[in-house]
Amino acid sequence: MHTSSPASAQPSSRPHGDGGPASSPSGDADHGRSRDIDDGLSVDDDATPERPSPATSSTGAGERDQSFGGRLGAYVALTKPRIIELLLVTTLPTMILAADGLPSLWLVIATLVGGTAAAASANVLNCYIDRDIDEIMDRTKRRPLVTGEVSPESALIFGVALGAISLLWFALVVNISSALLTAGAILIYVVGYTMILKRRTPQNIVWGGIAGCMPVFIGWSAVTGSLSWGAVALFLVIFFWTPPHYWPLSMKFRRDYANAGVPMLPVVADDAKVAREMVLYTLAMIACSLALVPLENMSWVYAVVATGLGAWFLYSCIGMYRRAMDPTLGKLGAMKVFHASITYLTLLFVAVAVDVFLPF
Repeated sequence: MHTSSPASAQPSSRPHGDGGPASSPSGDADHGRSRDIDDGLSVDDDATPERPSPATSSTGAGERDQSFGGRLGAYVALTKPRIIELLLVTTLPTMILAADGLPSLWLVIATLVGGTAAAASANVLNCYIDRDIDEIMDRTKRRPLVTGEVSPESALIFGVALGAISLLWFALVVNISSALLTAGAILIYVVGYTMILKRRTPQNIVWGGIAGCMPVFIGWSAVTGSLSWGAVALFLVIFFWTPPHYWPLSMKFRRDYANAGVPMLPVVADDAKVAREMVLYTLAMIACSLALVPLENMSWVYAVVATGLGAWFLYSCIGMYRRAMDPTLGKLGAMKVFHASITYLTLLFVAVAVDVFLPF
């Protein structure tokens, strides 16, 4: 602009103490409540706020009795609102860049409303499909489908309804191209990532993360009705950002993933290999962020900010790689890199939006 049966997986040997949910070393203590991008249309969240644990499990039970407020809160929790928040952070700057200024307020609101509904739909359907492994994993066992606050049937109806509403909204209020891109994003996340890739390959988050890139295309097409190479560059920034963003979180909770039979790369590979790949993805991410300069005539201010942010995040990944290679250098610090990735992406997209209004 201007996200069959489980694979057999065993935890890798790991000298560091920030991996499984049972450990919370100083500086990495997130307790599974960190926000994540993508991804309703982003990558898998697994960061649902803790909820009171009832006596019944959801896998076969209907909804348990609860107040209206409690039930509403349970349905909201299924949508993973913390993921949606970060998705919207990438959508608005994209629309500003595509419009070369401020788009109409109505178009912004319409796009964000439709995007929120689409992301919520994908996240709810993800919870519905993954309810069996959510019951096994410590940090997801309090999700409403596991606790019985929402029945599987109700969740399925809720997720499908949200998706249908979002597609109809985009088609009638925004434009057809945005509606088609939104449909693609939901399908990639629900079918491509959740149903096909997640339990089969360590590359699940790489290709499944395409869904988390789609809000960039959706926002751009909402403004212009088409796409451009600038949109592709921003899409690729998020694509290459996703592995070094999500793998540190997977490192922290690798025991959960291993117990559930989900072969995230940190489950099947050692820390050094994961960190090395994170460095390579980060280099590609930085290159794509700088490609935006000639593609969309960004100013030197954006170029400096993008370079500085990229260098800072690269330094974080290299530091983690060095500690993985030599444990005597200190704790791995995976969650510090995870939080740094969120800061990086947020500030980069803020820089994209601000650059449009600079007088040079």
